[in-house]
Parts: sequence; C-alpha cells; structure tokens
Amino acid sequence: MPTVITKDGTEIFYKDWGTGQPVVFSHGWPLTADAWDGSANFVASHGFRAIAHDRRGGGRSSQPWYGNDLDHYADDLAAVIEALDLTDIVLVGHSTGGGEVTRYIGRHGTARVAKAVLLGAIPPLMLKTEANPEGLPREPFDQIRNGLLADRSQFYRDLAVPFYGANRDGSNVSQGARDAFWLMSMTVGIKGAYDCIKAFSETDLTEDLKKMDVPTLVLHGDDDQIVPIGASALKSSKILPNARLKIYPGAPHGLTGAHEQEFNRDLLAFLTS
Repeated sequence: MPTVITKDGTEIFYKDWGTGQPVVFSHGWPLTADAWDGSANFVASHGFRAIAHDRRGGGRSSQPWYGNDLDHYADDLAAVIEALDLTDIVLVGHSTGGGEVTRYIGRHGTARVAKAVLLGAIPPLMLKTEANPEGLPREPFDQIRNGLLADRSQFYRDLAVPFYGANRDGSNVSQGARDAFWLMSMTVGIKGAYDCIKAFSETDLTEDLKKMDVPTLVLHGDDDQIVPIGASALKSSKILPNARLKIYPGAPHGLTGAHEQEFNRDLLAFLTS
C-alpha cells in the first residue's frame, strides 16, 4: 500500500488516482479516505488528480497513542503533500477534515495551495463558549465519548442515522450507505477516535481561517445535525478573506445520492473556474 512516514514515525496511507491538477481530500470523523471515493473518482474522471489519505488512528494508517489532534493531522497532511511534491493544490475537507485543511494552512501556509473547499466543516469552533455562543454545549460531546466507550459498534450504527439525515421525512439514504459508515468507523482505533472528539470540538480555528488567502468555497447543509450551520459555515464564511458560501437546503451532514451529485457538480465548477 502507498504510505508516507511522518516525522514522529506514523505511517499514513493514501490513494492517488488520475493525473492533472491535484485535488487533496481530507475526510470526516470517524471515517477513512474511502468516504471520498465517489467524489475522488468523479474529479479524477474529469482530468484532475485525486488524492485522499486515512487520518492517523484509523483505516490503513498507523494507530499511534499520541498525536491525535489537529496540529498532527495538519502535519500529516503536509507530509503527504510534500512527499508527493504537490503544488497548485485544491484542498477539500469535510467535517473534521475541514478543520484539518484549515489548520494545515494556518501552520504551513498557501504556497502549495490554489483553492480550498470546506464542506460541512467544523471551523471556526464547535464548542459553546462566552466568545462563541452559537456553539454546542459540552454535553453532546460527552455523550459521544460515552457512546464510543460503552459500545462503539452500536454507537456508530446509531450515529449513521442523523449523520445522513435518515431520521427526516422523505430521506432515501440507503442501508448500504449506513452500513458503509459503520464499516469505515470500525477500522478506526478507539483511542484515536476518542481523542479526535476533543480535537474537532474544542480546537479554535479562527486565526487559521484568517490565513486562508486563497479562494475558498464553503458548502453546508442547513439541516446538518452533526455540525450545525450557525456555528460553522455562517461564521467561517465571514472570517475567511476570500470565501463563497453555498447552502444546501434540507441537506444533512453526510451527502449521498442527489446531494452528493450536486456537491460533485459544484466542486467541478469550482475546480474549473
């Protein structure tokens, strides 16, 4: 399997499809690079080079005890980019992956980056604080921790329902999509998954957003039950120096079917603009 070894010895798996301008995908919690297969195949079929990696802690990457935080995630992304010597990149991040992309630019700049896409992304901050009243209280994140430790297999089966909006009237998300969510999640080690809850909920990415001086497309469903739009896209799009915001009416956090197809069209339009 193609892998990159990071400075702290962690092995990061990546897939590399197609040729052309590189589009580098960062996935959400608690998934793997496979969550991007549909979009990666789509852009690679349209003349771009699609690259996606498994975040440390799960999938085909190493499962280190330490380093399950956004600084290390961003540095792991940098290790993949530098090992492949990628330039003129379009970075695409979903959910926690959007935080990874944002922190990457905050730590490594935009010298190699042409554009960025944040889909259902966590920036600037998910946790409710005095400075961030739109955020979520700590209790939901503690419930995630408890569910993960008590019975992570059943927890992931249950989480797939709001993740894809399967609890909404008119939802047609397939059982197969929900099963794939469970399967990917179960390849993530419990330590990495647990630590990542703190990373995605408590990391303030406000200053990183300010450093994103490249065109950035912000996309978010207004029925996102995992990363509510008010504390994320609506705020980050105002902080970003060069952002364009598109809201998907009625869309959930995880996009499948017609929602995914619409995202792919929007992504391709942004890549070719």
